[in-house]
Amino acid sequence: MNKVFLLLSVILIISCQSKKAEKKTENIKEVQVKKVFPKLEKDRYNVAFLIMDGTFNTELTAPFDVFQHTIFRENIKAMNVFTVANTDKPITTFEGMRILPDFNYLKDSLPRIDIFVVPSAEHHLDTDLEDVEMISFVKRVDKEATYITSHCDGAFVLAKAGLLNDKVSTTFPSDIDKMRATFPGLDIRKEVLFVHDGKYITSAGGAKSFEAALYLCEFLYGKEVAKSLAGGLVIDWNVDEVPHLIVE
Repeated sequence: MNKVFLLLSVILIISCQSKKAEKKTENIKEVQVKKVFPKLEKDRYNVAFLIMDGTFNTELTAPFDVFQHTIFRENIKAMNVFTVANTDKPITTFEGMRILPDFNYLKDSLPRIDIFVVPSAEHHLDTDLEDVEMISFVKRVDKEATYITSHCDGAFVLAKAGLLNDKVSTTFPSDIDKMRATFPGLDIRKEVLFVHDGKYITSAGGAKSFEAALYLCEFLYGKEVAKSLAGGLVIDWNVDEVPHLIVE
């Protein structure tokens, strides 16, 4: 009889402990799903970076660094920089960096986007172009954004969304022929590292993403601010020494 009582006691203790463990797990899950959005300061440009699995580090981090450093310059309209993706889960870049997106464009209420940046990603030449929701989002942003920039194969996304129709553009040097074949009606230039046509700035990408970002800063803030931003990143900056095209 004592053995039976002891066995029942053990079962009850294990059951109670199991329920407590379940409650703790539930509490942990609730904390994990609570989303914290970035603080966006007033009277700044809102700059959104479109990210996804396979995004290339340099095309993301180069313009991100340049634009984020504007908050350390005086007497200019600085930039709020943040990322947008189609998920709340971390995305993994091509090089393996894991990044938690700031906004989910499929369900979050997004702030007005003044400057939209499309870095290159691993599948921008193929499956990403079939992502109907992503292409639709790019089209929506285009309606309100003041400037839209792409780096490397990010230009394929802009082209798929129809944003480069009647515009001059460029992309990663070895993918220019591919882009011309995919979008035969577009004017896509070689021998330049970036093209500025209207509200669109397309760049060759890679380390030259710094140059395209610095150019936009010079366009917005002037030479001295651009040189200051470049100096802070230990970059020699002179737009006249960078092969580029500005379509008047």
